[in-house]
Amino acid sequence: AIVAIENLPDLREPVKLSEVIFRELWSEDATMAGFLPGECVPVIDLLYGALLPSGAECCLGLARRIAGSEQGFVKLMNEKAVALGLNDTHFANVTGLHHPSHFSTARDLADLLCYALQNEIFRKVFTAVRHSTASTNKHPGGITFYSTMFKKIGDPRFKDGVILGGKTGFTAEAGLCLASLAEYGGKEYVLVTAGAKGNRLTEQYNIRDALMVYSHLGK
Repeated sequence: AIVAIENLPDLREPVKLSEVIFRELWSEDATMAGFLPGECVPVIDLLYGALLPSGAECCLGLARRIAGSEQGFVKLMNEKAVALGLNDTHFANVTGLHHPSHFSTARDLADLLCYALQNEIFRKVFTAVRHSTASTNKHPGGITFYSTMFKKIGDPRFKDGVILGGKTGFTAEAGLCLASLAEYGGKEYVLVTAGAKGNRLTEQYNIRDALMVYSHLGK
């Protein structure tokens, strides 16, 4: 998302989601935000759709708008990883779906998140509980997204602190994952966990892990 934000200064610019995007994602059974083929969606709503409900069509739509193709955008992602010194990271797609050449570490992802959170737009999207999109040619009433983390976390507070935002993730290979931001004692903390057991339909052990780790701050 941060690479998209840095390459698209006009957040109100409409992006048309082609049918090709959806055919590709349907075949991969990817998680979608709810947009439809041929829909014209403002950049800002695609960003919320990518980060809150993990909408793969939003990721591909942004990638094609910026670089002309998914692989073109992946090149930009890898260039950003190199620039940030993320030496144990290599991207192969924009959706996060499993690929042998798509990998990172918790440390690299934490460093990437710290960098992204310096961007005001990214921080606003990352910490949102929900977002309602603008009217489009396919959804006159817009769509309301809910953060997958806040939807499942219940109470984001822990002793003397609170989780401010987060992005969940899951593949069979990586397990349940979570990148999150919390505040404790007037300071902010970033935490990345991966490999938790379960799946999207089970108890969210990735969130339990984060709450447990955060609850030990100051001990």
